[in-house]
Amino acid sequence: MSPEAGVRRLNWGSGTSPEPGWVNSDIKEDPAVDVSADILEGLPLEAGSFDYVVSIHTLPELKYTDQVPALMELRRVLAPEGVLRLALPDLDRAIHAYRENDRDYFLIPDEDARATGSKMIVQLLWYGYSKTLFTYDFIAELLERAGFRDVRRCEYRQTASRFPEIVSLDNRPEESLFVEACK
Repeated sequence: MSPEAGVRRLNWGSGTSPEPGWVNSDIKEDPAVDVSADILEGLPLEAGSFDYVVSIHTLPELKYTDQVPALMELRRVLAPEGVLRLALPDLDRAIHAYRENDRDYFLIPDEDARATGSKMIVQLLWYGYSKTLFTYDFIAELLERAGFRDVRRCEYRQTASRFPEIVSLDNRPEESLFVEACK
């Protein structure tokens, strides 16, 4: 999908395999990353410079006390009426899969964890990378504390925003919670 003409978009937490057509930002320094920076120290980006920001499974890597400051920084770089789209591991889905003993829901191979509960924990903590878990009501509260409005749960590849291409980075639909909020 190509971006809409004149639309500036940020992929925060891009990793070292960034997407073309985006300003790709990550804490990792790599020639493929456009902006290597720690969000908690501030992104070296102009305030109000992006029409939308997308982050796929990056917020879980921050501890609870860093969530609102990180979201406030993403809000800072959004233009007025800009949109933030997040994909997060969905704790409610994981608990449901655990209660139903749905081992296939979890992506963890048996050599790493065999029991359904073990698979759930390893997946939710993603081998120690994740520090925060998410439900819709929890992320909605965090977004509101960070100054966002019109927080909405969205489906995979569906948007409530005026930007149809905002969904182009969506992945991992089976385990993800998709949320959008406006500046």
